[in-house]
Order: sequence, then structure tokens, then C-alpha cells
Amino acid sequence: MRAFRHALKEQNILYIFVAVLFLVGVIFGALMVNALSLEQQQDLGRYLGNFFVTVNQGAEAGQPAHSYWDIAGLHLKWVGLIWILGLSVIGLPGILILDFLKGVLVGFTVGYLVGQFSWHGLLFALVSVAPPNLLIIPVLIVCSVSAIAFSLHIIKNRVMLQRPGNITRPFASYVGMTLVMGLIMLGISSFETWVTPTMMRWVTPMLIHSPAITGM
Repeated sequence: MRAFRHALKEQNILYIFVAVLFLVGVIFGALMVNALSLEQQQDLGRYLGNFFVTVNQGAEAGQPAHSYWDIAGLHLKWVGLIWILGLSVIGLPGILILDFLKGVLVGFTVGYLVGQFSWHGLLFALVSVAPPNLLIIPVLIVCSVSAIAFSLHIIKNRVMLQRPGNITRPFASYVGMTLVMGLIMLGISSFETWVTPTMMRWVTPMLIHSPAITGM
């Protein structure tokens, strides 16, 4: 019972640490927007302008199954990479780097949209970036904590204490948790494929005619 409480307390600390690391990444990503040169801002603006037109015309809905597996594949690569890094033990810092980078990507995307398109950009972020990431981020945090906990278990029992121990149960738990998170990612990919584009089309007409696009 005492060991269970200790493990639970340790995982709570890991959850807080990973969540704070992700939040720091979000802040860093938002600040990166200010470091963009005028040319980089214009290039991104032109790319987004073409993207908004494509979404507004519904061109991305031509091959939903193909889009689904592209999105699902990307998410499963994140989960799989975290799993492999946790399994390798020496990849522990890589897990933290991935969490930080995910935060940077989210922060930069939202920061750029809001900075360039004002409240229209915020509205677009709320319908395109926020809904899936409200599910994706907790899944990645759970995967990361599970991977870190497994790595720490190996380090404590195999390296520091120099005893063989039984890793069958921790490994099975680690694999099971990763598989469940992978299945959840498949469900999230369905939402991104069939629901998110519809929500984005509600907002893109306003963005297409915004000064940030028409002025380029």
C-alpha cells in the first residue's frame, strides 16, 4: 500500500512537470511570432491565404479516408516515438524535448493567427486548433508520463540497485497504456478529418476578406 501511494505521488509530480514543460513551450512558441521577419510573415500570410481559400471551397473533403490516415499516422508517430524513447531509457530527455516542441507548435500557431488576424484569427484557432488539441495534449502527456515512469523504473531497479527484478508487469502496463492512447488518437483523428474542416469553413470567409490577406 505504501509503495502504491509512493508511485501515485511520483506520477502526480511527473504529470505536473510535463504539463508545466508543455506550457512553457506554448509561451515560447507564442513569443517566437515576434521574432519573424517581415518577409517570413508575408510568406506565411500567403500560405495561409491559399489554405483558407482551399478550406472555404471544401477542396480538402475530396478524399476523407486519405486525409484520415495522414492525420492518424502523424499522431501515432508521436505516440510511437514517445513509447520507443521510454523503452530505450536513454531517450528520456527526448520525451521532454517532444513535449516542449508540441507546446511550441501550438503556441506559435495560435500566436501567429491572433497576431495577424486579430479576433478572426482567435476564432479560427478556437474552431481548428483548440478542439483537437484539448484531447491530443492530455493523451501525449499521459504517454509521456507513462514512458518516463517506465524509464525511471528500469533505471532504479536495473542500473542503480543492480538487481534483475521483474519488469514483465511494468512493461505490460506500459504497452497497454500506449495501445489505449493510440486508439484514442484514432478517434481524435476522426474528429479532425470530418468535423474540424466543417467548423473551419464557418470562419474562413471572414479570414479570406481580412486586411492581412487582401493587403498582400
